[in-house]
Amino acid sequence: MSDGFTLTPLRHIEARLVPSDWSWARDHAGAIAETWARRRTERPDLFDGRVLLARDCRIDGSTCVIDLFEVAYSQFLAFRLAGSPDPAVTNAFAAVVPWSADGAALLGIMGGHTANAGQIYFACGTPDRTDTREGGRVDLAGSAGREFLEETGLALPADAPEAWVLVSGQSQHAFLLPVRFAETAEVLHGRMEAHRQSEAAPELAGFAIARGLDDLDAARMPGFVRAYLTDAFAGAQR
Repeated sequence: MSDGFTLTPLRHIEARLVPSDWSWARDHAGAIAETWARRRTERPDLFDGRVLLARDCRIDGSTCVIDLFEVAYSQFLAFRLAGSPDPAVTNAFAAVVPWSADGAALLGIMGGHTANAGQIYFACGTPDRTDTREGGRVDLAGSAGREFLEETGLALPADAPEAWVLVSGQSQHAFLLPVRFAETAEVLHGRMEAHRQSEAAPELAGFAIARGLDDLDAARMPGFVRAYLTDAFAGAQR
């Protein structure tokens, strides 16, 4: 355990969309509307789309089975800003962790127009309806790959193994997929930055390279990022 987070290695994720009546959102509709109006004044580009949150997450051997349900982004944002007061509901998402040939991890720096402006974490997004598949399956691996490609311009290597690390804590379930690339950190950074600068409206303000524990930024990196990298860098030194 690191800073209240637990890290669990996984081989498979079984995520599914389930119906749910979220009583917290219903009971706090007024506060949600006020929070959204205030945030929209600060960041007019915010969009109140539909996203998926998690209700149940359980580990069965090397497989994680997780149930997700659909909510408005404004509900999720107000819930998060209120300190995630419903313990039955968590923010579940997946992200690719790009590792360079010389042992560094690369992260994105969120742009000033986003809800998480200035924060540094792996390219990811809250899953939504576009991540659902036949039979109600939610494709978290596909969500991670799509976000990674959109934000970095990099495709995953064809031989990338599906070996996940689930980082759980602080009302979050972060499904992280470490992927090793053949290039050095500087080369990968250059490719990512060239892609970012080619975008008309990039979501990211730039990229950061983490080569060791001294590069962890407690003020700007979320807890799940620091927990994962602390474990990864400590393991590399063993």
